[in-house]
Amino acid sequence: MSQDGLTARLDARLDQLVNIDMGERGVEHLFVAARDLQGGSLIGAAADQLMAVAEGGTVVMTTGSVSRAWITPHLGENDGPSGAAAVARALVLGRNATVVMLCEDTLLTAIRNVMQAAGLFPVTLEQAGIARADKSLATIVMRTYPTGDEAGKAQAAALLDELKPDLLFSTERVGRNEFGIYHSMRGIDYGMGRARVDFLFDEALDRGIPVVAVGDGGNEIGMGKVAEHVRKHVPYGDRCQCGCGGGIGAVTGCDVLVTGACSNWACTAICAAMAARAGSSALLHTPEREALLLDTMVANGLINSTHGIIDDSVDGFPRQSHSGIAELCRTIVSRAL
Repeated sequence: MSQDGLTARLDARLDQLVNIDMGERGVEHLFVAARDLQGGSLIGAAADQLMAVAEGGTVVMTTGSVSRAWITPHLGENDGPSGAAAVARALVLGRNATVVMLCEDTLLTAIRNVMQAAGLFPVTLEQAGIARADKSLATIVMRTYPTGDEAGKAQAAALLDELKPDLLFSTERVGRNEFGIYHSMRGIDYGMGRARVDFLFDEALDRGIPVVAVGDGGNEIGMGKVAEHVRKHVPYGDRCQCGCGGGIGAVTGCDVLVTGACSNWACTAICAAMAARAGSSALLHTPEREALLLDTMVANGLINSTHGIIDDSVDGFPRQSHSGIAELCRTIVSRAL
């Protein structure tokens, strides 16, 4: 049995697991479209890109969705942060990478605390360089990103010039549609107070920097790659409720698009595929760590956006389902560890 053949089969099983459309959002259609474009496993392609980051390289990541900014910009949702934390941890442990996490100033404290609960100590960029050199500490660099269009565009070039990243990674980060509007899954404009990080990803793509993006609804960074399918299969994909004349689909594309019924699940599967490639269980996102991160997100006021309440369900899926996905991902790749 060849190792390459085994890896491909494990990747396919991870894809199948996390793309069961339990939320009836149309994600199975997006999965098929993205897989056809990719020419193979989405989870596997993402893991390959992440494991190809140079030893000691730099990865810029983003997550965090301001959920109801018309009430307060300090309210973020709980799909995204724990998945991003799991992938960031795998990058630090597997590639000795410096990970720079971008989010809104209003969500910085909550997301930083989730990263810390995943085992990553928040430091400055200079301190991360010291830790990377002597491999003495798993770190995360937290940065804020502007919430205005012009400032977001200006910051894109400046940040890439400063950091010179090997790769950009986004999970559950909403992007603008063709009219510049950021939509919720209900088809309403909720761009107020939202970091314009999608301009950074556009600039990275223009520069040829690899971009991996994760999403579950069609309105996230990366979904521009399957824009026609978002319009056809996702509720409000062709026409929103805000009156802008477009749908909710994000226009920003990516090199590798990973779909999932829940973005956190897709990130869990990516970590499992990375662990299989490294032959190291240390890169797994375990059920135990998932439980810790769910509790941390509750303690930091991150909201179950589907139900509009702070609890340990994510996207309306109960706590046990998230721990169960982590256990199943671990089981799927166990023969490669």
